[in-house]
Amino acid sequence: LQISAEPALRPAERGRIRRRLLRDVYYRVQRRLPLREAIIFTSFHGKSSGDNPRGIADELRRRNDAREHIWALADWSVPVPSGASAVLIGTQAYFAALGRSRYVIANDHMQRPFRKRAGQRYVQTWHGTPLKHLGYDIGVPKFASGVGYFDFLAGDVAQWDLLLSPNPFSTPIMAQAFRFTGEICESGYPRNDVLLADGATGRAAEVRRRLGLPAGKRVVLYVPTWRDDQHDASGTYRLDFRLDLAAAARQLADDYVLLIRGHHLMAAGIPALPWPGFARDVTGYPDIADLLLVTDVLITDYSSVMFDFAPTGRPMLFFTYDLEQYRNELRGFYFDFVACAPGPLLTSSDEVVAALADLDAIAASYRPAHAAFTARFCPLDDGKASARACDQVFR
Repeated sequence: LQISAEPALRPAERGRIRRRLLRDVYYRVQRRLPLREAIIFTSFHGKSSGDNPRGIADELRRRNDAREHIWALADWSVPVPSGASAVLIGTQAYFAALGRSRYVIANDHMQRPFRKRAGQRYVQTWHGTPLKHLGYDIGVPKFASGVGYFDFLAGDVAQWDLLLSPNPFSTPIMAQAFRFTGEICESGYPRNDVLLADGATGRAAEVRRRLGLPAGKRVVLYVPTWRDDQHDASGTYRLDFRLDLAAAARQLADDYVLLIRGHHLMAAGIPALPWPGFARDVTGYPDIADLLLVTDVLITDYSSVMFDFAPTGRPMLFFTYDLEQYRNELRGFYFDFVACAPGPLLTSSDEVVAALADLDAIAASYRPAHAAFTARFCPLDDGKASARACDQVFR
C-alpha cells in the first residue's frame, strides 16, 4: 500500500493545461499590474524557509519592517516565520506574488518562468563559500541537466541586481564563475548570525529539547554533499552512503548521538536507521543552523557547511573517500584543500569511528589549522551579516 500526499489545489490549478495557462497567461497579466511593497523569499526552491533569505527576513522583523513578507513553498509542510504568509509554488497565489512583489530574494537560481519586471529588485544570496567549482568554472557538467545548465544560468544571472558574498575570498570567484558584472555585497552570510548571536546558548538548549537529545552525550552531525554524477535517469540524486553505522553504534553509542543530514538535492539515500538511540535522520529538519548550534563535532566532505561551522571553533572531520575522483574529475577545487583542511581527511568508515573515539587529541592537533582556516575564510562571521546585507539590499 502506498499513500501519496500532495497539496490540495484549486480547480483552476489542476491539470496540465490549467497550470500552463497560469504560467503563460496569468503570470504575464500579473507582471503588468502595479507592484506591491512586498518581498517574496525562496530558499532551495521552496524546500525550506531558512538559509540566507531567512537571515534577511529575521533582521527585517527586528527592524519592524512594514513590507509584506511572502515565502514561496514547495509544499505546506514547510513552516514559515511568524507574521509572514506563504504561497505554494505553481499556484495562482504564487504567480500573483511573483509578478507583483517589489523584491525577490532567493538563495538559488529562480525557477522558470520567472522574469524580472521593471521596478523589481532580484537579490541572489547564494548558499555557500566555494571549495568546489561553480557555474561556468565547472567546465563539462556531470549533473543531470548537462550543458543545458549554462543556458539556464546565463538567463538567471542576467536578472540579478545584487549578489551576496560571504567573504573576500569568494567575491572574485563568484564574479568569475557566474560571469556576473553587477553589484556584489560582501556582507558575510546572514544564515550564520544565529551561530554567533548572544542568545545562541539558549536556542541550542531549546533545539536539544525539541530533538530529544540525551544530556551528557556529544552530538555528531554528518552532512555529505551531493555528487554530480550520482543520479538516476529521472535526474534524482542519490547518496553514496559509506558509513558503517552498525560498527559506529557498537563503539560510540555510549558517548555520542549521530545526526545525518542529506543534501536538499538528494530525494533519498539515507539508509534505514535501526539505532534510534544513536543515529537519526534529520534531513527533514527545517533549518540546518539549529542543528549546527547543537553540534559538538561536524563530519562532512566537500560541503560548504565547513565554512559555516568553522567560526564555532568546534572540531571537524572530513570523510573524503573519493577525494581524487571528486577533485580531479568531477568538480575541481578553488584552493588546496588537502594542505589547509581544518581537520583530518579520512578515507574509510573505520577511520571516522577511530577519530571520534580519539576526538580530543585530534581537535588539539588541528587547532592551529582550524584557526588559520577561520581567519582566511570567515572574517565576516561576526553576527552582523544580516544587518550589512539589509543595509545594502534595501538602502
